[in-house]
Amino acid sequence: MSLTLLVLLPFIASVMAALLPSNARNTESTLAGLVALWCCVQTALYFPQIAEGGVLREEIQWLPALGLNLVLRMDGFAWMFCMLVLGIGALVVLYARYYLSAADPVPRFFAFFLAFMGAMVGVVLSGNLIQLALFWELTSLFSFLLIGYWHHRKDARRGARMALTVTGTGGLCMLAGMLVLGHIVGSYDLDHVLAAGQLVRDHPLYLVALVLVLLGALTKSAQFPFHFWLPHAMAAPTPVSAYLHSATMVKAGVFLLARLWPVLSGTDEWFWLVGGAGACTLLLGAYIAMFQNDLKGLLAYSTISHLGLITLLLGLNSPLAAVAAVFHILNHATFKASLFMAVGIIDHESGTRDIRRLSGLRTMMPVTATLATVAAAAMAGVPLLNGFLSKEMFFAETVFLDGSPLINNILPIAATVAGMFSVAYSLRFTIDVFWGPAATDLPLTPHEPPHWMRVPVELLVLACLVVGMLPAWSVGKYLNAAALPVVGGELPAFSLAVWHGLNTPFLMSLAALLGGAAVYLALRWQRARGHLSDAPGLQHLDGQRIFESLLANISLAARVGRRWLGTQRLQWQMLWLVCAALAAATIPLWTRGLHIGNRTALPVSATFIGLWATGMTCAVAAAWQAKYHRLAALTLMGGAGLCTSITFLLFSAPDLALTQLMVEIVTTVLILLGLRWLPKREPDLRPPAAEELRARARRLRDLLLSVAAGGGMAALALAMLSRPFPESTSTFFLENALTEGGGTNVVNVMLVDFRGFDTFGEIVVLGIVALTVYALLRRFRPARETMDLPAQQRALPADLVTDLINPRQAADTAVGYLMVPAVLVRLLLPFAILVAIHLFMRGHNEPGGGFVAGLVFSVALLLQYIVSGTQWVEAHMPLTPRRWIATGLLCALATGLASLYWGYPFMTTHTAHLNVPLLGEMHIASALFFDLGVFTLVVGATLVILTSIAHQSVRSHRFHARVAEDAANRPGEQ
Repeated sequence: MSLTLLVLLPFIASVMAALLPSNARNTESTLAGLVALWCCVQTALYFPQIAEGGVLREEIQWLPALGLNLVLRMDGFAWMFCMLVLGIGALVVLYARYYLSAADPVPRFFAFFLAFMGAMVGVVLSGNLIQLALFWELTSLFSFLLIGYWHHRKDARRGARMALTVTGTGGLCMLAGMLVLGHIVGSYDLDHVLAAGQLVRDHPLYLVALVLVLLGALTKSAQFPFHFWLPHAMAAPTPVSAYLHSATMVKAGVFLLARLWPVLSGTDEWFWLVGGAGACTLLLGAYIAMFQNDLKGLLAYSTISHLGLITLLLGLNSPLAAVAAVFHILNHATFKASLFMAVGIIDHESGTRDIRRLSGLRTMMPVTATLATVAAAAMAGVPLLNGFLSKEMFFAETVFLDGSPLINNILPIAATVAGMFSVAYSLRFTIDVFWGPAATDLPLTPHEPPHWMRVPVELLVLACLVVGMLPAWSVGKYLNAAALPVVGGELPAFSLAVWHGLNTPFLMSLAALLGGAAVYLALRWQRARGHLSDAPGLQHLDGQRIFESLLANISLAARVGRRWLGTQRLQWQMLWLVCAALAAATIPLWTRGLHIGNRTALPVSATFIGLWATGMTCAVAAAWQAKYHRLAALTLMGGAGLCTSITFLLFSAPDLALTQLMVEIVTTVLILLGLRWLPKREPDLRPPAAEELRARARRLRDLLLSVAAGGGMAALALAMLSRPFPESTSTFFLENALTEGGGTNVVNVMLVDFRGFDTFGEIVVLGIVALTVYALLRRFRPARETMDLPAQQRALPADLVTDLINPRQAADTAVGYLMVPAVLVRLLLPFAILVAIHLFMRGHNEPGGGFVAGLVFSVALLLQYIVSGTQWVEAHMPLTPRRWIATGLLCALATGLASLYWGYPFMTTHTAHLNVPLLGEMHIASALFFDLGVFTLVVGATLVILTSIAHQSVRSHRFHARVAEDAANRPGEQ
């Protein structure tokens, strides 16, 4: 099984899970579980290849010139994380099968869960910094969907938004840091970056890169001061919480710190930033956890504290501390996942997670109580459990740290105090919930869950026991393999023995256990007397309040800025945009100057002068007519566009001429449909002379602005055309279109081959725009006050736009008489389809192509809407244009992926000569299928946009008709 499939399989299964019926709970959980288990087994089989420092690597060429290839690499550290992500993921799937109720949308849960798993595997296996940033943001997105899974709950929605805002913002900072790292190293390849540690640390931009990367890592792992979002993510279902806290989401931050430890560590800046954040988080999270009354809240703050412990270890600049961090990542995943699942069982069977209501559950749930107690003991660092080993290594690192005297004295004390807090909240988790008298006022009568719901907890607790008692035998070689890439060289000497003698770290562990028990008893005594509720001293340190206050202030500032800078009038907005664009273009020309080249100009052509005189006349007349008649102005604009098309023909650009002509037709219809929604001309109450003077000043301003913009573009065009072009750029496409792209139409070959990826991005944007228009207009209704206006006060007569859509209602209008009979337009449809097919098939070698063919086909269909109405077309030709958009995107994407499948860069074109019966030899290029995707998407997008606006016009007409009918039925009313 390749590494690529290891990443893709969860995403494929996510799509399959989303398509399954909602009542197929067993099928969905089986699919998710088998995918996670299969990937986990395959990952385990890779261990012999990476055990001794080996690295598995798969690279797919994408943009090698920019250093942006798709790289997947697995070393020992990535292997360990993959095992955690996939192994614990399989256990959580089994647990979720019994946790989720029949009323929950199970397909959505497993679809999000599998996609999140795939994104996390992508982060772990990424061998390219930019690729890692992409998967990093995907984890934020899918965790947002998982946290907000119960979207009917306000706390789930707020928690999901908070998590996405904090981690997404940090992810953008991290991306900037990755770009700086790539700039320093000269490559985004992770192998090159890991080998350039000294170069990075000596570079002047080291601190910039460090801060930006740390912003991404610390926000993801909920480190101080970004810790506040994690407790609010507890609104997610417990399986999600167990997965996020143990093996994924929050572990991504410490994964990044450990992954880049050989590159960024070893400096004072790293020590103070990473170690300082870790120490604050360690103490703060453990302190607040002791005062939580919700079991998931207690575990959430304990997660924050343990993540702070790992971060602090990584910040100590010690290879042995880095090994201890890797070991604690592994241990924390096992006991924290089991604890969250145990809390879910308690909540599922008793109906509450409130510690104040729970008591004596060991008599009703003895097996669950035993499992949870062992896992909590591992979290507290009790001997013979896995948590004790890594925490003792942590104590040892704080004691033997080679730092300043102040740090050497404070850090062991802080570590011991944090250990005491950990014991205190672990005791509260176990004693207050499972011991004491049995609770009698619970919503449900507690009992043991189904056996298979408890199996994941049993397996994880067994791992805590085995690792705690037999560490060297159970995880020794795996820890060595995982820690070796982190330290970036030879492993330091360390021992995984259970007993190291009576030394300082053991005494610190003993002090933590005894001191934690004393703290727990003191807090219990305070609670029994009602003297203790929230964490003392932290009432004003509320991260949620600070975060929400910051968002509120940003929103307030935005409203103030919109009030000062914004306007409801489109003309003013366009004026500011054009002025800003002019300023941005003028400044560099003013500072650098504009030099005209010395190429010989072509002789003056009377035809060209006459053509552009006509075009300019149309443009000026359109501006003049816009004051009186918008429809006439639109017609004159079409005349200027036609002159532009003919200009392209004069310059031997038939492809551009065809495209421009079809675009003119489509945009004319689009603007015509939109004229109805322009604001009416409001009567001005000022004196006519003042109004006329104001109008002249406005028109003079617009004239000067348009002359400046047009003259500036003309000057730029003249400067470019008058300069000699280097042969390497001006003739490259002419020389290589046939040999490299397999076609003689250079324009089409550029679009579907040389710049195929750009074209793919453009059609994606076009599809998004079309669907956005559809979504916005689907539920749009005109304001009643505008529809009650008399027709003569509107921007356009009430029936004009409707006539263009349904002329059956236009028998008494002039437009209706001028329309082409519907029968003739319907007969034109087959001929238009033939023209579109002709343009499409000849596009690779002659003027044409998928884009212009799609526009021709769209116009042919649009004519049917105009002459027959939307209802007739949809009844006789169910086109479903949204499916056309999806089909076009899939076709274009499949063409690019096919080249990857055959081992070539994305979108690489291949040609073949086929002997077809009756047709003879045919030249076929793979770009034909990409062009087919462009054609299909253009048709779908054009129809979606125009028919969405057309439907609104029909609704508007019907609404106006109903208003008029109501007014006629109530003649006595005003």
